[in-house]
Amino acid sequence: SRTLPKMMPKAKRGQRILTEMPFVFVLKSKYLNTRCDHCLLEPTDKVSKCGRCMYVSYCNGNCQMQAWEYHKMECGMLKKVFPRIVPDAARMLCRLILHLQGDGSSMRSYYTDQDYRKFSDLMSHADEIKEDPNRQEHFNSLLVVLETLFAESNISVPPASEVLDIYGRLITNGFNILDPEMNSVGTGIYLGVSVTDHSCKPNAVATFQGKELRIYLTEDMPVLDWSKIFISYIDLLNTPELRRQDLKDNYYFLCNCVKCKNPTEAREMNAALCPNSNCATGINIELNNCHRCGAGITPKMRNIFNEVTALTRISLDSMNQVDYLDVGKVCLDKQKGVLHPLNVWHVKTLDSAFEAAINMSKFEEAIEYGKLLLPGVLKYHGEYNPLVGLVQMKLGKMLLFCGKIRAAYKCLEDAKALLIVTHGREHTLLTTELGPLIVQVHYEYK
Repeated sequence: SRTLPKMMPKAKRGQRILTEMPFVFVLKSKYLNTRCDHCLLEPTDKVSKCGRCMYVSYCNGNCQMQAWEYHKMECGMLKKVFPRIVPDAARMLCRLILHLQGDGSSMRSYYTDQDYRKFSDLMSHADEIKEDPNRQEHFNSLLVVLETLFAESNISVPPASEVLDIYGRLITNGFNILDPEMNSVGTGIYLGVSVTDHSCKPNAVATFQGKELRIYLTEDMPVLDWSKIFISYIDLLNTPELRRQDLKDNYYFLCNCVKCKNPTEAREMNAALCPNSNCATGINIELNNCHRCGAGITPKMRNIFNEVTALTRISLDSMNQVDYLDVGKVCLDKQKGVLHPLNVWHVKTLDSAFEAAINMSKFEEAIEYGKLLLPGVLKYHGEYNPLVGLVQMKLGKMLLFCGKIRAAYKCLEDAKALLIVTHGREHTLLTTELGPLIVQVHYEYK
């Protein structure tokens, strides 16, 4: 007779189910002069350069000593190319090659007491990369950098086919290492968590304390079953079509999760605003009438909607990683009365305007954008996503600064309840950033 597997205990929302250090990681090159190359943190004092290569920096002597175990292999290589900057992907490949030529290939990372993953367990997608012109061009350019780095050293670059396998495992399994505000500060390979698959409706989330990865459940589970744990690989604030294309282009699979297969979400994300001000429902601009009130949709309305959507997408793409408030205001003005409040391009514009207003210390404006933004991020990111908690925390901070104590109290308490689930009570985001705001708002609220 068949032996049933041993049942693991019930898993609860907010439970940390995995804590893992990276197999290999690098700090993003733009932070080389401001963050520690070992712990990835930004110290209050200046970081100190490695006296030999002058390429990497550390926050203290202890981090430098711990880093020497792996930095000693690359130090001479980096010294040779300094002051030129090595692309982050090339440095990751370099570290992976060096680690695998040592004892890295035999290293195991356990995600349960018995189950583990090794680097060789990761999928390389080498065949798909060979058929992908953009990836092939990127790989060939990195090979040139590697040849430069390894030249005159006593270590040779492995054969191109072997490097391609390593490259494939890197690009499809690498994690962006995020700071408390969800900004990418590094790249890492984490072996244990690679067992988890993607879903646009995840039941777990990956957050970081420095370079340590932590997986928290965002839903209760009757049994902790790793085959049923899903995280999101991508930005969820996109239409199903764009999400699926992103996953196909970068991870070589098509997502068939419940959200991607649900036609309602695509309609809602691309919804126009019904022209009847007494209706204000989201409508499909390709139809002739509003499905709720019957208001007519004219060709002129359809053209305006398409023009505004195109302008918004171009504007958001042009801003890339820098948010400009004046551009956001122009887009929001054009969107008024045209895009539904939950249209994804409207939500993205609000997000950009919210961040830009905060950066420009225009807190009253940030408050207005934040209030309008919250329903959209809650709908598309889900109730227990750290990005929602960060919007709540930032909005609460602005409200507190502007003396709107009651509203600040609610926002900050909502942020605390959410971030405890996604980060844990002891995370520095809660203890050093959100905690003091909670104390202050409680004092002011009395």
